[in-house]
Amino acid sequence: MKYGYARVSTTDQKLENQIDLLKTAGAEKIYQEKFTGTTTTRPEFKKLLATISSGDTLIVTKLDRFARNTREALEIIQDLFKKNVKVNILNMGVIDNTPSGQLIFTIFSAFAQFERDMIVTRTQEGKAYAKAHDPYFKEGRPQTYTDEQIRFAYELREQGMTYKMIERKTGISVRTQQRRFKTIKLLYNGRN
Repeated sequence: MKYGYARVSTTDQKLENQIDLLKTAGAEKIYQEKFTGTTTTRPEFKKLLATISSGDTLIVTKLDRFARNTREALEIIQDLFKKNVKVNILNMGVIDNTPSGQLIFTIFSAFAQFERDMIVTRTQEGKAYAKAHDPYFKEGRPQTYTDEQIRFAYELREQGMTYKMIERKTGISVRTQQRRFKTIKLLYNGRN
């Protein structure tokens, strides 16, 4: 049996491209999920590993869909080799339990880990540069609502409107109101 595994890193990303590639490669049953690379629980992948057996093939589109780091990839591949399962990584080829197959897999896993580490390093360097050279740099997501919009909503709250009423009037969610109003209260209390 040929099993496919597709994974994307965010809920916004689409699985369709991976699924099409897996089907083209002959996957008869495809397990899929949307989780970040840092998430440790992958329930569909665990089901797949429990299901796959001797003589089967696991197909993934890329190495980074298979494992989060080199150590994990090597552990998973060793477990699959013990079960006599082949692994077909579409952008690398079929890896089986032979000395050359294991060598190739170890090298490619190390390069995939190196690439991920370099992306993290470049991101951190970019943030550090921006913090040092851009006085307007703020880490994280930009705020959807201006301080003026939040102050207006806060004034409505002070006049006795409920969070829900303010949400209908301004479009600012209840959760955002509660979070941003705390900041306003701290500012007002700090001035008194």
